[in-house]
Amino acid sequence: MRQLLLILFLGCSACTVAGPVPPAAPAVTATAAPAKGEDAATLLIRLRGMVGSASCTESSQCRTVAVGARACGGPEGYLPYSTTVTASAPLQELARRHAERRKADVAASGMLSTCEVIPDRGALCVAGTCQLRTMANDPS
Repeated sequence: MRQLLLILFLGCSACTVAGPVPPAAPAVTATAAPAKGEDAATLLIRLRGMVGSASCTESSQCRTVAVGARACGGPEGYLPYSTTVTASAPLQELARRHAERRKADVAASGMLSTCEVIPDRGALCVAGTCQLRTMANDPS
C-alpha cells in the first residue's frame, strides 16, 4: 500500500508542472536538428540552449514557446525567449519535437495528469532578461 501511494504521488507530481520550466543546465549546441531517438530531457536541454540568455531591452522582444506535453493535452509549461537572441522558427520546430517525444513518453508510461489548462501568460523584459509574466512582475 505504501509503495502504491508513493507511485501515485510521484506520478501526480510529475504531471502537474504549471509554472515556468526550471532553470537550465549549461547550454549545449542547439543549432543542428535533433538526432532520431533523442530523449525528451536532451531535447529540453537543446531548447534551453537555443534560448540562451534571453537578453532584451524591451518587452516587445520577448516571446514564449510551449514546452512538453501533458497527459490530458496541452503543454507542461512555457519557456521565455528573446527574438533578438533566438530565431522563432527553429525554436518552435525543436519545441514541437520535444512535445512529440513527451507525448510518446506519457503514452508509454500510462502517466496521468490533472486536466487543467495552463495558460500562456506571455513574457516581459525584466532587468534585461525575458521572463515569464507573473502576477508579481505584471505592470498592468
